[in-house]
Order: sequence, then structure tokens, then C-alpha cells
Amino acid sequence: MTPADLSHALSDLVAALVERRRAAGAELELSVTPEQIVLERPKLREHGDWASSVALRIAKPLGANPREVATELAAGLAELDGVASAEVAGPGFINIRLDAAAAGALAKTIVDAGTDYGRGTSQAGRVINMEFVSANPTGPLHIGHTRWAALGDSISRVLRAAGAEVANEYYINDAGNQMDNFGASVLAAAKGEPTPEGGYPGQYIADLAKVVLEREPKLGELDDATALHTAREIAYEHQLAEIQASLDRFNVHFDVWTSERRLHQKDEHGVSAIDAALERLRAQGHVYEADDAIWVKTTDFGDDKDRVFCRSNGVPTYFAADAAYYLDKGDRGFEHKMYLLGADHHGYVHRLKAVAGAAGEDPERDIEILIGQLVSVNGARLSKRAGNIIELDDLQAWLGTDALRYTLARYPADSPIAIDPEVLKRRTNDNPVFYVQYAHARTAAVARNAAASGVDRSEFAPELLEHETESALLGALQEFPRVVAQAAELREPHRVARYLEELAGLYHRWYDNCRVLPLGEEPVGALHRTRLWLNDASGQVLRNGLDLLGVSAPERM
Repeated sequence: MTPADLSHALSDLVAALVERRRAAGAELELSVTPEQIVLERPKLREHGDWASSVALRIAKPLGANPREVATELAAGLAELDGVASAEVAGPGFINIRLDAAAAGALAKTIVDAGTDYGRGTSQAGRVINMEFVSANPTGPLHIGHTRWAALGDSISRVLRAAGAEVANEYYINDAGNQMDNFGASVLAAAKGEPTPEGGYPGQYIADLAKVVLEREPKLGELDDATALHTAREIAYEHQLAEIQASLDRFNVHFDVWTSERRLHQKDEHGVSAIDAALERLRAQGHVYEADDAIWVKTTDFGDDKDRVFCRSNGVPTYFAADAAYYLDKGDRGFEHKMYLLGADHHGYVHRLKAVAGAAGEDPERDIEILIGQLVSVNGARLSKRAGNIIELDDLQAWLGTDALRYTLARYPADSPIAIDPEVLKRRTNDNPVFYVQYAHARTAAVARNAAASGVDRSEFAPELLEHETESALLGALQEFPRVVAQAAELREPHRVARYLEELAGLYHRWYDNCRVLPLGEEPVGALHRTRLWLNDASGQVLRNGLDLLGVSAPERM
């Protein structure tokens, strides 16, 4: 019996209780859906497998004492197949204990479901655009981008597991003065000249200059404007490809790469996406002109000041591109737009919400902005190529993708992180990612040894899973779908990581107490085969959970 089964049973019992009250003359308009019934794991295992506070919630509308309501519901639960007992505790809590067969049946359910176990529909029907990383293509990815890459991709994965349709999007800031400064820096390096004022320093600029000269050996013979354009475009193409390759190695994949330049390009009618955005905002009544510039009255939607859309010289601002980009996402069918931004972009929150409001959308419903805090790595060296940053590629080579991704997704976005590389490089239980991966490798080793010993899954007797460590392990396995749904709802994949650590601990304890393989000349029996189901179910959930974090599940360590 799963938590979902219990929630449905409690919902039916509440409905029956209400009907009995109505039959007795009470005028009631009360209904409780299964989704509204929250089941929790008791802190102490001796209190049962699950606890519900539904009686406390419905007692007041019923005009009854909570313990009286709980007693009535507990009596109904105790009669259900698979429920060993249902007892009332405290002011009206119901503690529910499943019989061994009902609890153990979950092992087969998980194995049969495979990669689908844990997936649900709590976010079904949501079409979400998730923009994250979006680093300027003027240099390599650094440690701040690394955190958002890990966290953003994990949030996307849990949302998809909960039924949402999600597109990961990378916005390429490839327009404006920064690109010209980038191109000028590369051109200067190609000519052997110093970095220009406002330019980009670092060995990577010299490396890009070599790429440019390989592609265009006659760069020095071109006029200044053509040389700048050539250096900028070749370097930009190469740097963007490096960013994409870094993210691929980090197991982060984007469905859409959107160029800012596209928003500035004119169509056959001479109209750009930015021009079209201005007219749409004007039609909503939020555009005005002052000081020879075009403004959007974003203060109507909580911004601290109105924003300039077009300067007096007719050049659109960054805000104009942001507005056009937001509208473009909606035009592509995304109802909900999520932005993952660093702490230094806190000022964008009101600005982006104001764009949503000015566009006629609901800023509280249609746009969501997550602000992340800084991450530091003890002992990390600044990049030799970039000079003043810690590069993703260097971190990956030093600590490994799995350790980085797991650690960065293990904490809430708004929590600063200080990573201790010495811990992450240890193959010991105080290294969380090793602890979880080792548990999975152990399930794989048990399965291999079982096959060699003639233990298979040809028999399943869940009533035999009576050991206290089996009860605890099954209870945790039942929790996985709820953890995934909650992680998706709250945008907190760290809940999956913490759950996996708890599950790994319970699996290790079960492994120490319950044998899958027969001892000596002991014949293979139903208990061995049934425990193999539980072992394989544990491995499946560990794999599913690690996949939600973009972390591998090794079979040998």
C-alpha cells in the first residue's frame, strides 16, 4: 500500500463520515481530496509507518472534537486490507502501521516502474521556460556560472519529473559595447598590442587571437573596421563553442540558445523584435516620451524608477532587449518564465516583473525569479587563462563533475556555499556524494553476487520483509515520489540530495543486517529472492534520484 493509496482511502473515509453527519441532520459542505491529505513519516518508527493530521483539519467544520473524528477515521482505516493498525495520538493525530505484506509490496512496484518511479503529475499542464547561466560570450564560464548550471539543470529535471514541460534556455548577450570591447581586445592581441582601455585581459584572449589568425592569416591587411569585425566574430564563435562544450562536459544541456542580436535584426518590413515590443507596450498604455527618450512606466508595477526604452539617439537600451526577450518567450508558447540570477542581479527582479505587468501579464503568476548566493572553493586557484576567475573547466578537472554537481545542488539557492575540496576528494562516508554513490554501487554488487549464487527474482513474498531495517528502508522508498513533487513545487532540488543521503544510510544498515545471499550450504529460499527485490528497488530509487541531480550512479567503486 502506497502513500497515494492511503490518501485516497482517507479521502473516502472523510466523505463517508460527512455523509453520516448529513444523514443525522447536519448541514455540511465539506470535501477533502486525496491531494489535500498530507501523510508524514513519524519521527519515531515505533509510532508507525505514516501519520495524518486530517482529523485536526476537518474537526472545526464538522463541529466535532478532533480526537472523536480521529477515532472514527482510525476505525475505518484499521479495517482496510494492508493496514495492521491505526491509532489516535495526541490531540487528534492518526498513526498508521502497515502490515509487512502491504509495505513490502512496494519493492516490486518500484522495480516494475523502473525509471518512472518517483515521477508524478503535480506540475502537469505547466509549460515553463527556464533561463539560467546566460554568461556573456566574452570569456570562459566561472564558479558562479557553475553553481547556476548545476542548480538550474536540477530544478529543470525535478520539474519535468513532476509532469511539467520545461525548456532550458541560454540567452547569449552578443550585442552592444561589450562585444566591441571583446573584439578590440582580441584584435589588439593578434597585433601584439596592449589590451585597450575597457578591454578584456587574460591568456584566453591571446589564445583566441591565435585562433583568429589561423582562420584569417591576412588580418593585418584588412582595414580597421573589417579587422575588428573579423576578430570579434571569429573569437565570439570560438568562445561560444567553448562555453557549450564546458556545459556539455558538466552534463548540462540547453534546449534553446537565443541570440540577443536576433532581437535587434530587422525583418523584411524593417521592424525588429525590439520595435514590435515597444508598440505592444505602447498599446498597453505604459509608454511615454520625455527628454527626447522613450520610457516605459514600470513604476506602475513596483519598479523603483521608470525605465528608458530608447535613448535620445534612438539606440535601444538593455531594458529594451530584456522586454523584447520576455515577450518573445511568450510568443513561443511559454506561459511561465523562470529566471535564475546571481546575487549581483538582484536589481533585475522588479525590472523583469514590471515588464511582465506592462505587457499585460500577471507578474506574480507568469514570471518567477530565483536569486542565488555566492559559492567559494577553499584552495581553488584563479584561472591561468583568465587571470581573475575560477573556471568551470578547472574545477571540473580538479574535483570531478559528480562531486561538483551534487554539492552545488545540495544547498538551497539562497544559501552561500563554501566547498571543501579535501572532503569531496575523500572516498569515505563523510563525503556525501561518495556515500550515496557507494550505496548504489553496493546494490549493484549485491545483484551481481546474487546472480552468481543462483538468487533471482522468480519469487516475491513481501510478507517476509519483517526486519526492522526492512520496514525503515521501505518507508523511505515510499517517500521518494513525495520528495520529488515537493522539490519541484518549491524549486529545491537539495531536498532530493538530502533524501538520497538518508536512503543510503538506511540501505547500508539493512545491508549489514539482512542477507540476500544464502550462507554456506543454505538453499536459496523465498526470503533471499524477496530481499533481492528490495535490494534492486533501492538501487533503482538511488539511480532515479541521482539522475535528477545530473549525477552518475556507478555500479563499481
